[in-house]
Amino acid sequence: MLIRETLSDEELAAQASQWRSKALQGDLKARGIAHELEREMRRRTGVPFTNYDTLDLRPLEKRTLAARRWWRLWRSNR
Repeated sequence: MLIRETLSDEELAAQASQWRSKALQGDLKARGIAHELEREMRRRTGVPFTNYDTLDLRPLEKRTLAARRWWRLWRSNR
């Protein structure tokens, strides 16, 4: 029996979140661990877990500014 199978759902979610955060900060080994924990969460719940909003760690202002700048460039080329 693997250790991740003995964790409660809450513990599993907390660890998956911590490891995913480390992976997004550049820790290459953390990516695989986060993937395994998230896979176990999906196996338990039977639904997809990925929340794509959490993958972009930039502040909301920077995400919306980039989108607006692109649109302005597109409009100025008409």
